[in-house]
Amino acid sequence: MAEYFVHESSYIDEGVSIGNGTKIWHFCHIQKGTQIGEKCSLGQNVNVSNNVRIGNGVKIQNNVSVYEGVELEDYVFCGPSCVFTNDLTPRSKYPKGSAGYKKTLIKYGASIGANATIVCGHTVGRWAMIASGAVVTKDVPDYALMAGVPAKQICWVCECGMPLKDGLKCKDCTREYVLVNGNLEENEIV
Repeated sequence: MAEYFVHESSYIDEGVSIGNGTKIWHFCHIQKGTQIGEKCSLGQNVNVSNNVRIGNGVKIQNNVSVYEGVELEDYVFCGPSCVFTNDLTPRSKYPKGSAGYKKTLIKYGASIGANATIVCGHTVGRWAMIASGAVVTKDVPDYALMAGVPAKQICWVCECGMPLKDGLKCKDCTREYVLVNGNLEENEIV
């Protein structure tokens, strides 16, 4: 049986899977069919809707709602009050239900800053970083640092989180990268 922590003020619906070492803090609601991986941390007032998949090592800060149709791969970071959507044309009078939701994928290691908005139907690439307050309206490449409204790429960012402003070698961790057909890839030195 999995060992995890759920604060007594939180609600976990039936049919939820929670991995070992995960911590779910105050006033959270995890809805049916959700799968949460190992060693995750969900801060205060996090709502995870039906059938959401959350990978291992994911950190979701306070006041975030992860709606149906959103998937967070391993080691994703969601900053305080960041926003996900799942319907491009919502109407209270004409609900679409889950069949009408647009899928959103946040790939391995990506970080989303505080108060950033991810408009549904897009993919945020591996190790990408979304600046606080940015509004993502298109797919984001791996390792891209996006800022603004609408979000635009301002540079590349290293796996360790440091912007790559002077070339494609990180001054902090010394990882090196190369551009291949306009996409950044780590230079695997043999």
